[in-house]
Amino acid sequence: MGLKQHHRQYDLVILGATGYTGRLTVEHVAARLPPSLKWAIAGRSESKLQALADECAKSNPDMSRPELEIFNVGDDSQVSSLVGKTALVITTVGPFCKYGESVFNACAQLGTHYLDCTGEVPWVARMIKKYQDVAQGSGAIMIPQNGVESAAADLCTWAMVRLLRSKLDAYTKDVVFSVHKASLTPSGGTLATALTIFEHFSLSEVSAIREPYCLSPIPHPEKARPDSSFLQTLFGIRDIPDLGVQTTSVLGAADVPIVERSWGLLSQIPARKDEFYGPRFNFAEYLKPRNWFHGIVIHWALLTSLMVISLIPPVRAIVKRFVYEPGQGISKEEMAKEEVEFRGTATPDAPSSPGKQAFCRAQFHGSLYQLTALHLAQAALTILEDDVGLQGGVYTPACLGQGYLDRVNDAGFKIDVKLLQN
Repeated sequence: MGLKQHHRQYDLVILGATGYTGRLTVEHVAARLPPSLKWAIAGRSESKLQALADECAKSNPDMSRPELEIFNVGDDSQVSSLVGKTALVITTVGPFCKYGESVFNACAQLGTHYLDCTGEVPWVARMIKKYQDVAQGSGAIMIPQNGVESAAADLCTWAMVRLLRSKLDAYTKDVVFSVHKASLTPSGGTLATALTIFEHFSLSEVSAIREPYCLSPIPHPEKARPDSSFLQTLFGIRDIPDLGVQTTSVLGAADVPIVERSWGLLSQIPARKDEFYGPRFNFAEYLKPRNWFHGIVIHWALLTSLMVISLIPPVRAIVKRFVYEPGQGISKEEMAKEEVEFRGTATPDAPSSPGKQAFCRAQFHGSLYQLTALHLAQAALTILEDDVGLQGGVYTPACLGQGYLDRVNDAGFKIDVKLLQN
């Protein structure tokens, strides 16, 4: 399948190409996307971009060499000029609440397709509110949170729902998703985002994204999420059939609203209405700890750090002095030793199928940041090659459907689903 025709200079431009996640994305594009791709890498430093382009050419001699684009994300005219040259933008320039809106705005205005790897749900909520109608008018397909936050959870949920629909002819009621195995060591950019977000959003804005189905275009008829007992709320621990002991997921706050938005969008998109999850759908995400005690420690560490960072600004200033600088992270040697695994279950909303459920196991050899690069590059290829059946608007990873799922599988993120009888 070839790249679709358009009248712009580039198929793809990667913004923030010399940053930690940006560099990994460039490497994945160079290694796995079609050699005929017309692409550019963009950033502030010409020397760093030149060195990265040289590395790509050396490692992948059959791949087209990326052009270099020097730009400053703080200059709106430069951003608009660059965005207007390409069919699709991947941006890894964060914190997005600080640097993201100019790119998002330009893509929405100019009809340029857009992908990012943010996990900043308050920012995403703001962008949806401001630019959904603009993107719809221009034809821009815009998918924020298409990295580890929140493509993995979204695609695995979509795959399990599809299995129940195809095998049992049933809607889905409850999905439980688990971060089963992953090193959650953050890069400098991720840490910078965590320490910056409370400087750009009020506590009320941050709290608002915890409301059920806050990003969904339609309300949930029950507006419900799975109930937790008092002890589960206090200690964060629960034992879930087929998934084992689970605790609070550090990725959950970003993933849950996106999966819930997919539920709403798939009930409305004309080409996707047969993929609707069902009127009583609910989603929950957890993390697999080593044991019960480890799970309690994780739960309380997350709660405590969130409260301290959000309520005590001097603590943020102190922490910033001791973390990776943006653009830094673990080495490639360390990444090569890492493995990522997610698991999940989906229960059909069908009394005629007692004890049956879908089970998902998704695996990747490498780091979470390499997985983010994979998601960004393969989503870009899906949009550039496929007729995805989407008009302009702000979407979710799952809205790209089977073509995207097939591509991430082929690229190394193996998503296997099967039917269980308990």
